[in-house]
Amino acid sequence: MATLLAYKNSTISYSRYGSGDALLICLHGFGEAASSFAFLEKSLGERFTIIALNMPFHGETIWNEGLTFTVTDLFEIIKSLPLAGKPELTVNMHLLGYSMGGRLALAFFQDYPHCVKSIALVAPDGLHKNRWYWFATQTALGNRAFKFTMHYPQWFLGMVKLLGKIGLLNKSVAKFVSYYLGDETIRMALYKRWTTMRTFRPSLTLIKNLAFEKQVPIKILFGAFDRIILYQRGEKFQQGHEDLIKVFVIKAGHQLMQEKYVADIIELLNP
Repeated sequence: MATLLAYKNSTISYSRYGSGDALLICLHGFGEAASSFAFLEKSLGERFTIIALNMPFHGETIWNEGLTFTVTDLFEIIKSLPLAGKPELTVNMHLLGYSMGGRLALAFFQDYPHCVKSIALVAPDGLHKNRWYWFATQTALGNRAFKFTMHYPQWFLGMVKLLGKIGLLNKSVAKFVSYYLGDETIRMALYKRWTTMRTFRPSLTLIKNLAFEKQVPIKILFGAFDRIILYQRGEKFQQGHEDLIKVFVIKAGHQLMQEKYVADIIELLNP
């Protein structure tokens, strides 16, 4: 069962696993929840106190601050966690981010590098600027078009179907788009989540420089068959900092946050 934390006018839900001396903050993927990290307790619970947060419009979190969630909000929420009289853990934390949570972890480190001891990323967003996401969330025109499409998706679904049929759009991407736009409830959740998370914009050059300056290791796990997050982006990010940034590629797709991959995930958190 999730624990609830009051923040401003909102209620943040989170799950806590383990009781180790080190703090591991887990940030989930789009449309997922804090519970997706539960399987890590068996392997990591003695070493870490694991806090998995539910982001706005995910899990049991109730977000009443409009369609904006910032890195500062995330920092203040983490600072507010009851940690059995050990507030110093929040300035010596380890980060684990999956998919969307990877982008959040990178942006958090960018703004609060002094708080982070290591970063583990699993099939992370944030290593590549998605033109459509940028247009839909970072521009007024794009956001209006995005909102219109969420209410009236037929034109966009038709275009996706056509592009897929003539081979100009990856089948996995076409399937992904059709799933998220085919149901009104899912569409509106997509709009709220994408728009709310728009302020997490990692600068890869700055992050690499900070990692070098602070000597913070970054380890990244990819699925070789992932068609959403390509492992080549991790290899490009790694260039010039191979001593601190490690990339691991396994025979899998995008859904890596599963117990069968626990040994690979644990490797990301080993010294």
